[in-house]
Amino acid sequence: MREFITQPWSWWFSGAMIASIMFFLLYFGKSFGFSSNLRTICAAAGLGKKTKFFDFDWKAQRWNLMFLIGAIIGGWIAGQFLSNGEPVAISAATIEDLAKLGISAPEALQPQELFSIEAVFSLKGFLLLSFGGLMVGFGSRYAGGCTSGHAISGLSDLQWPSLVAVIGFFLGGLLMTHFILPLIF
Repeated sequence: MREFITQPWSWWFSGAMIASIMFFLLYFGKSFGFSSNLRTICAAAGLGKKTKFFDFDWKAQRWNLMFLIGAIIGGWIAGQFLSNGEPVAISAATIEDLAKLGISAPEALQPQELFSIEAVFSLKGFLLLSFGGLMVGFGSRYAGGCTSGHAISGLSDLQWPSLVAVIGFFLGGLLMTHFILPLIF
């Protein structure tokens, strides 16, 4: 059974699972998105007494908090018990492009030059991660949701703002990859 679970799965299986989950969420009148959990956690912590933005019935979002907790536990289980320890398989062209930026091929799940403890505590690494985290947080709030909320839930609900947001996410990713990231490295 473990061999079956740890082998690479086809893309269509993931797509079918996402589609079925979205069908059930839409059927029950729910919308999916991870960034909304941050607001729910703040509301549960009592920040609604000080800020109107957090003043809502957070208990109606308990199902989404359970999804968040399940994703964290599931990721930990997959990393601890279902991982084969081999580096992530990426294309030779990607390895070549990373090498041009001075980043070696990942030895695990991500490049050490970006995500090791040494990189986090360097000035450049700290600034990159801090600024990136700030921009992701600001962007998800400004766009009214995160990439998963807009791309999966919003598009499946045929929401025009989600289509605009997803196009913006892709354009921003392309600009970052091809123009800004080479300037940084």
